[in-house]
Amino acid sequence: MIKAKEFWSARFSGHIKETSRYLKYMFNGHIAVAMLFFISASAYYYQQWLQNLPENFPTAFVIAVAFGFLAGYSPVRTLLKEPDLVFLLPAEYQLNDYFKRCLYYSYIVQLYLIFLVAAALGPLYLASYPSLGGRYYFMMIGVVLVVKVWNMLSNWWMLKERNGRIRLVDQVAKAFLNGFIFFFLARGDWVFAGIVTVLLAALVLYTYTLASQKAGLVWDLLVEKDQQRMRAFYRIANMFTDVPHLKNTVKKRHGLVKLLVQRIPFRQDHSFTYLFRITFVRSSDYLGMYLRLILIGGLAIWFVPNVWVKGAFALLFLYLSGFQMMTLWNHHRTIIWLDLYPVHQQWKQKAVLQWLKTIMLFQTAVFGMLLALQFQWAGMIGVWVFGALFSYAFVQTYVKQRLN
Repeated sequence: MIKAKEFWSARFSGHIKETSRYLKYMFNGHIAVAMLFFISASAYYYQQWLQNLPENFPTAFVIAVAFGFLAGYSPVRTLLKEPDLVFLLPAEYQLNDYFKRCLYYSYIVQLYLIFLVAAALGPLYLASYPSLGGRYYFMMIGVVLVVKVWNMLSNWWMLKERNGRIRLVDQVAKAFLNGFIFFFLARGDWVFAGIVTVLLAALVLYTYTLASQKAGLVWDLLVEKDQQRMRAFYRIANMFTDVPHLKNTVKKRHGLVKLLVQRIPFRQDHSFTYLFRITFVRSSDYLGMYLRLILIGGLAIWFVPNVWVKGAFALLFLYLSGFQMMTLWNHHRTIIWLDLYPVHQQWKQKAVLQWLKTIMLFQTAVFGMLLALQFQWAGMIGVWVFGALFSYAFVQTYVKQRLN
């Protein structure tokens, strides 16, 4: 006989222990200061932008996309593991209380996203629709909370459906209905919003009818979904610290690899230079994160009007890129062959430091070109000069000390 409440407590405490173990590294002092600066500067210029908000800005569409996504994205964390397919499957009928607590936990954990986005979009909505007022906006947030319950229950019931196409059609239909509900609500069109809400309720009831005809949960799907979410968390955590049980994926990217390694001399002292360059390109972690940081930093530099703040954002994202890419040093730590090859360890350190300087200088060049496109020549020169000095100093002092 399985005691569902005790089983939930044990599984939940293990999950919290596992995630908190990595969260303390993800939100260390360096990242906290960088995030605080980024959020503060973004909030200041967001307020400045709202004062000159265009009359035809599609606020209702932005609200519809944001709130519709938040309401529709309602995954259920079951905290199941692969051995559960063998040991818990026969006792599914005893786990009703366990799965109820999974639903409660999933809903509560996802509330912080709703409140963050609602707080961010509140000034925009009030600036666009001052006649509707703050009470109406708070009412919309309440609707998001209710609609999210419907979506989460519907997603849970659809986990009894093995056919992936049916699940996909259900998700797409709910996404459109969620978006239209908040589009009409944002504009104050209660009648149309009510009609779409009735359609969404009918779809949710239909999914319940389909689920009631199924014999039970699709356990392998539950385990797969939960493992996917944990892998996503581990990939993010791996950018800050080592995650031993993370399985990395490798992509070929022949063209980019050829571009980066074709000029490397075929000598022993360049072995690690070759290795770390193809690791950076082919691994699932580094290239994607590097490009995302360039994109986000580039958008911040492009839209922020003050040239000094542009320069500060450039240095901030240079620091973040260098800090994240440091994990290249430990990427091959479990491969014993590197210790058996006749190559010196100082070559390894030299290769990592050179590559970090290269990618940081390339990022500096990109940020400077963005300022050149805006005809801010002094800002371009400043970013290039101080970005290059910062990249060299960061690699030769902070990174080199950490590697030693």
